Amino acid sequence: MIKSIAILTSGGDAPGMNPAIRAAGKVALSKGIDLYGIKRGYLGMLNDEIFRMDGRDLSGIIDRGGTTLLTARCPEFKDPKIRAIAAENLKKRGIEGLVVIGGDGSFHGADLLFKEHGIKVVGIPGTIDNDIIGTDYTIGFDTCLNTILDAITKIRDTATSHERTILVEVMGRDAGDLALYATLAGGGDGLMIPEQENPIDVLAYQIAQRRKNGKLHDIVLVAEGVGSAIEIAEELKKKVHTDIRPVVLAHIQRGGNPSGFDRILATKMGAKAVEILDAGKSGVMIGMEGNKLVTHPISHAWEGERRLSQEDYDLALTLSK
Repeated sequence: MIKSIAILTSGGDAPGMNPAIRAAGKVALSKGIDLYGIKRGYLGMLNDEIFRMDGRDLSGIIDRGGTTLLTARCPEFKDPKIRAIAAENLKKRGIEGLVVIGGDGSFHGADLLFKEHGIKVVGIPGTIDNDIIGTDYTIGFDTCLNTILDAITKIRDTATSHERTILVEVMGRDAGDLALYATLAGGGDGLMIPEQENPIDVLAYQIAQRRKNGKLHDIVLVAEGVGSAIEIAEELKKKVHTDIRPVVLAHIQRGGNPSGFDRILATKMGAKAVEILDAGKSGVMIGMEGNKLVTHPISHAWEGERRLSQEDYDLALTLSK
């Protein structure tokens, strides 16, 4: 049996991180495991911002966005000497296990702590981009998607009233899931995502055809990994004669109370993480595949093959015509 664990959140914040913290913490305390929190992710581990947690730290956070443990970037963690200092801060408190809630970079850090210093680790995928291999959904994706859909509804009112084409830039540096599923669920009129070719000439032709068919406005979703919606709008203006405006949703997408789906997903993953550590296992990430919790080696997050649904992409294109 493991005697003590710590929880940290790292990288970009995502709605649902707090429910994951709550579930992991409550399950640990129910098993008599000493519980620690680490503020500001790996930066806090390095700076020894590690504190004992109890039930009061877990109360009233299930519906809160962001992360009560705070988060930060820590590029210094790439240095083995820095990781050794951080690992020693855990060991001097007798912390044997670590629950890491974050994305790809956070998982890399956890994997190195496990392999270099024997810290037992379990990764929980928390990122709005839904770009972690090994899980159908990451914590925060559903909430973010609904935030985008709410924005599209409001933007469409203006697009319709002024007969405009509006390019809505959403997050997704390497993954186009947010743009794709916002197009499907929001009735979008086009999309540009990093997994596909995105010729502006084709988009210009599609807009021109819609004008000929009597449609006087468009909502086009652009994943940030494709490029700036502001720059794309300027190029598009040279190719089609219509009023074009860019809208960049930026960090508004990260905030807000987690959806019911994200709370349930995070709760299940948080509880599972502690059960895994208590069973003596380590070096894994938790995923949700086919509506069931699964585990993979934590390195699967970057060594596996990520595939966007071509079927969903083709459907989005068909419906956007």
